[in-house]
Amino acid sequence: MAEIGEEWGANGQGGTTELPSLQDVQHWTGVIGQAQQMMLEHMAEAMAQAPADLALPPVPSPLFADPDKLADQQSDLIKASLGLFAELLEGKPGSEAASDRRFKAEQWRASPIFGVIADAYLLLCEAWLKGIDAIEGLEPRQREQLKFAVRALQDAMAPSNFALTNPLVLERIFETRGENLLRGLEHLLADLGKGQLTHVDREAFELGRNIAATPGKVIHETPLYQLIHYAPVTETVMETPLLIFPPWINRFYILDLNPKNSFIRWAVEQGLSVFVVSWKSADESMAEVTMDDYVVRGQVDAIDTVRDLLGVDRVHTIGYCVAGTALSMTLAWLAARGEAGKVASATFFTAQVDFSDAGDLNLFVDDEQLGLIDALTQASGVLDGRYMAATFNLLRGRDLIWNYVVQNYLLGEDYPAFDLLYWNGDTTNLPAKWHRAYLRDLYRDNKLVEPGALSVDGVPIDLRRIDTPAYVQAGREDHIAPCRSVWKLTEQLSGPVRFVLAGSGHIAGVVNPPSAGKYQYWTSDQPADSLEAFEAVAKETKGSWWPDWRAWVGAMTPATVPVKGARIPGKGKLQAIEDAPGRYVRTR
Repeated sequence: MAEIGEEWGANGQGGTTELPSLQDVQHWTGVIGQAQQMMLEHMAEAMAQAPADLALPPVPSPLFADPDKLADQQSDLIKASLGLFAELLEGKPGSEAASDRRFKAEQWRASPIFGVIADAYLLLCEAWLKGIDAIEGLEPRQREQLKFAVRALQDAMAPSNFALTNPLVLERIFETRGENLLRGLEHLLADLGKGQLTHVDREAFELGRNIAATPGKVIHETPLYQLIHYAPVTETVMETPLLIFPPWINRFYILDLNPKNSFIRWAVEQGLSVFVVSWKSADESMAEVTMDDYVVRGQVDAIDTVRDLLGVDRVHTIGYCVAGTALSMTLAWLAARGEAGKVASATFFTAQVDFSDAGDLNLFVDDEQLGLIDALTQASGVLDGRYMAATFNLLRGRDLIWNYVVQNYLLGEDYPAFDLLYWNGDTTNLPAKWHRAYLRDLYRDNKLVEPGALSVDGVPIDLRRIDTPAYVQAGREDHIAPCRSVWKLTEQLSGPVRFVLAGSGHIAGVVNPPSAGKYQYWTSDQPADSLEAFEAVAKETKGSWWPDWRAWVGAMTPATVPVKGARIPGKGKLQAIEDAPGRYVRTR
């Protein structure tokens, strides 16, 4: 913090402080004036567009704490506070905060005051959460909701999020003479205008050029999806093709970001005939779309289209996240109709069917949230994708919100060119009728695991009828589909199951190419009746699980065929409509 002291003109000995020059006064007056003008202009525009009546949220009833627990916690807080004072006397404040990524920079310990601020903040955070445990009369779900809300508030109140309590920001202010704050304010006002936090330089990417660029053709199109067939790069391919269903709450190219980490390109290079569904972002014409459409007129239609095109009896399938949930319904629907043989295998990426232990997302599903969706979508019947993006960002607010508040708004840094963040900000709209039913029937009421509780196109769904071989992948640190919840899928299926627990989370646990040499995965050939039992006997393997999956699917259907005719996109009975990645992925 020497630079700050010099800029302020302090002599470091408690003496006099030099007055700023006229030029300095003019400069900082101009910075403040420009910032005020930008904020006033934005506020005037926002007020002109604001609704006339803004309802205040309901105030909860008063709650009371267990006095004995509260007394113990207050005693612990006092002891911890004395420990902070001892650290200050010993000249090593911030030692506790150093383990927190927000306070790792050396500047937090270069000046005692910032180290104390960081340690005191973490101390209070711990005390607040303990205080929730002392509250009487809360149901378990209410307690978890309150803890989530408090953690979100804590993340928002972190001293790293404010210019005057973040030494890195103060340094940048004096280094740039306040220009970083103006750049940051420009970023902030632009984000407020479009209603979405910006994570990445969106001009750095172009679909089909340096992202979603694996060569292929769109060979089939419906009002719900486009079907992409990717160009083979090997002389022969596996006879049984691979059909991938990505989640329709995101763009499909999470599996085709760039050539180095593209699962789609890797699968093509492994000698597979690869087809991918690209779902259409919902518009008003899709207001009445339901799960029946995504299952029957989506997944089943795509399965039949690929089978007919290539003249094969069955296909391998992959369902990612919500598309994996739908894939389980598809398999049960086919089984009920005596058509299970159309699918040779089903691979599930971080997919859930039993939502009793679905993590923090469950905290967002109640009558108030369902009512909010109704209010947001009453006019169009479509849920704006920015709502879902904000919800997922809130689940990891520290990393996906406040980290970028500091980088973008306070430090005023340029946006990075990062393909994953580009994808994360490329939101899709959802049919509100379907989304509301999904949250109500699956997350809230957990009906999918009740045989016959749900029907698709008039066919009762019973997951126990699925005997298709399954490969179930879960992410060990997944915050969207917790591995404990994904494991429950294995308990519903009647056929052979290979469960793989991958290192990392919902995205990195899936998008982990072998060439990267990152993370690890766990497998076991021994039967296990719980995730804990699996972990007790599982073997750890370094690196990507993709080769394990390729060996599994290859052993099931080893036959290959030459690449000719319909194996080449657009050369069979289905002519090419356009080049991949197609129009639907560009539809906003």
